[in-house]
Amino acid sequence: MPLLNMRLVEPATLIDINRIESLTYIREAPQALHIGALTRQRQIERSPVVARSCPLLCEALQHVGYPQIRHRGTLGGSLAHADPAAELPAVMMALEAQFILRSQRGSRVLTPAEFFVTYLTTALEPDELLCEVHVPLPPPRTGWSFLEVARVAGAFAMVGAAVVLTLHESGHCQRARLAFTGIGPVPQRAYQTEAALQGERLDPQRLQDAAQLADQELDPDSDMHASAAYRRNLARVLAQRALHSAWQRAQEGQTG
Repeated sequence: MPLLNMRLVEPATLIDINRIESLTYIREAPQALHIGALTRQRQIERSPVVARSCPLLCEALQHVGYPQIRHRGTLGGSLAHADPAAELPAVMMALEAQFILRSQRGSRVLTPAEFFVTYLTTALEPDELLCEVHVPLPPPRTGWSFLEVARVAGAFAMVGAAVVLTLHESGHCQRARLAFTGIGPVPQRAYQTEAALQGERLDPQRLQDAAQLADQELDPDSDMHASAAYRRNLARVLAQRALHSAWQRAQEGQTG
């Protein structure tokens, strides 16, 4: 619908899938949350199951538009729309989710890196439908954070950062995932920064150094909303704050 509204597409046929009830659900499996593509964003945001198992998703959804939008918008709709400034694609990148695509030819599973191709473009074939998203359940001592800067509340992010940190019993970083929205044509993972944090004993200075590394790793775009230099600075600041928040939550023994 956004693409139609902006006159970017003119399809010959529109199919309303809203009444396919079998695509609306939140199920907790042994190793992952299974969320149907037609599940409303507000339903996910307010779900006790999601809040317990994947609070990062609930936290990020609070930044998506307004409550009226989230009452109508679906998880699959946001992901398939693939706006590079949207929150959910970057969150799914940080969570290492799996996307289940189906057609009459069968099913296939894609990672977010495989699914998002470029601006408003995904790997979905013309006869395929994004039907389900699998979000892995986090291990103990996992912290999370999502932060963004937007021109006004409810608008798409100029830059957003999603972080997932898991600590070893010793306090060292067992796993780090850092993804950004609003940087380029697709959500971007800071792989070098993640690798640099692996096995390190974290402290505020180490997290600040990691944010600086992420600044160097990213290659933001310039547009009418912000220059590349401004986006790079935002990414560094948000990364540092999000990493510190996730680290504190992980130390508190929360999961996310």
